[in-house]
Amino acid sequence: MVSRMKIVVLDGYTLNPGDLSWEQFKTLSDFQTYDRTPPELTVERARDAEIIVTNKTVLDRAVIAALPRLRYIGVLATGYNVVDIEAARERGIPVTNVPEYSTANVAQAAFALLLELASRTGHHAQTVREGRWTSAVDFCYWDFPLVELNGLTLGIVGYGRIGRAVARVGRAFGMKVLASVRRATQSEGETQFVDLDTLLRDSDVITLHCPLTPETKELINAARLAQMKPTAFLINTARGGLVNEADLADALNHGRLAGAGLDVLSAEPPSASNLLLRAKNCIITPHIAWATRNARARLMEIAVENVRAWLRGQPQNVVNAAR
Repeated sequence: MVSRMKIVVLDGYTLNPGDLSWEQFKTLSDFQTYDRTPPELTVERARDAEIIVTNKTVLDRAVIAALPRLRYIGVLATGYNVVDIEAARERGIPVTNVPEYSTANVAQAAFALLLELASRTGHHAQTVREGRWTSAVDFCYWDFPLVELNGLTLGIVGYGRIGRAVARVGRAFGMKVLASVRRATQSEGETQFVDLDTLLRDSDVITLHCPLTPETKELINAARLAQMKPTAFLINTARGGLVNEADLADALNHGRLAGAGLDVLSAEPPSASNLLLRAKNCIITPHIAWATRNARARLMEIAVENVRAWLRGQPQNVVNAAR
């Protein structure tokens, strides 16, 4: 019976640090949430649950095999690489994700990073707070080249919902838009589809909006960085694994790339030894492109509706449907 089912949220803190409500989940069945779950406690905490909801807690084949009561997995994100979807499919367990809750936010964050690289607003504001302007000889100063976006070429790798949103913002700044996608054969409106080599060669700004797959892992590496203009900026608000971080750090430190704006890294939180943390002209934010309250509220609403739909026998947003 539905009334006897148990829902366990393994790592709910980043979705709801206290400014949202779990009440809609609680109306569905018995409910338990944990702020965070270390790997050694995953099976213990999930053992009695038919429904597991996770964000970054890994549900691999071994964990899924250890949970005989498990019937449904909901991922509190668009990306679902934390779940072994094949192992779940073999058990008949649907895995759902939450698409299109943060499109506007990620586009906004991509341009926040780009604008910081182009104008260095945060840096210059900090120097003013430190008293530098009050003691300046001239009426103004700047420490980095200031870059006008109008007329530059914006290259978008991955032209889904977020890529299209980024294109719209880019055009509002007067940028020419190129896009590289797997199956496109012609242009779409004012966006010109090109192959990846052309995009890397011709773009002044390259922004990544593709999923992390075996084919896209370390898509941006030394060879592809060498194809880019030394004046170009790289933006990544998608997945850290799309970039070979050592290669990017080397390109930045040796002036082969003008700057990078990153909201994601290959390991999060990163190791203190990550070379990008000290690379020149590299601006990093702590994976916050998705995290406005509005976006998190939408994520919560869709995640709840995913469970409701499954309970009604009409599952939605299933990423591992039977082939």
